[in-house]
Amino acid sequence: MRPKKTAEKFKMSASTLRNYEAKGLIPPAERSSNGYRKYTIQHEMYLACIQAMAPAFGMEVTTEVLHSLQRGEWDNALWIVREKEVILYEEKKKVEQLKRELEEYSVTGQGFSTEERFSIHDVSLQTGVQKSAIRYWEKDGFFTAGRNPENNYRLYNEADLVKITFIQVLQSCVYSEDTVALKQSIKMLDQHNLEEVSKLADQVLTYLNKTIRSQMRAISHLYQLVEFLTPLSNFR
Repeated sequence: MRPKKTAEKFKMSASTLRNYEAKGLIPPAERSSNGYRKYTIQHEMYLACIQAMAPAFGMEVTTEVLHSLQRGEWDNALWIVREKEVILYEEKKKVEQLKRELEEYSVTGQGFSTEERFSIHDVSLQTGVQKSAIRYWEKDGFFTAGRNPENNYRLYNEADLVKITFIQVLQSCVYSEDTVALKQSIKMLDQHNLEEVSKLADQVLTYLNKTIRSQMRAISHLYQLVEFLTPLSNFR
């Protein structure tokens, strides 16, 4: 199939198609006698895989996976996406744990403690977030740390950790309109309002559920491509 028709089929420009080829995301196309590129069913399967994987895993991961395929590293390509699925599952568990804590607070009538304070070092250890990221998120307006009156060091409370947890979860997700909207909701969140926090947790969980469905569709396309490229005796 000629470049123009292939590009039209996948609703992309011919320049994007050439760019994918130049970056090694799809195999080099053969040339016709008059010099035009000729794209095959194999190229179409690569393009379908890219369009499914990019919104689910991001272009960086998609590129890594497709480069692995073109090197014949079939299993490595599958392990790359499996690792991303595991990360998504771990982030989901963090939000579910927060939901359980919120339910306990609603039963006891308590809220997040504002008395207990944590240094930025303690917060980094508890959350696994680098100190530089915590400072950046504060500078970006997500929360405002208190200050130790003796040395002016930053001090965070339990409510601040809630926002840090939400941001951390979304940082592992692909940039999209959804993640932008959720991060804006985090900025506006009154983390001392348990009902508001619970609603946001539900929204994040809904987004994560949407993401895993997107990832499963992408993996389906990837597996079809792997099966097409791989001799049956070498893969099954």
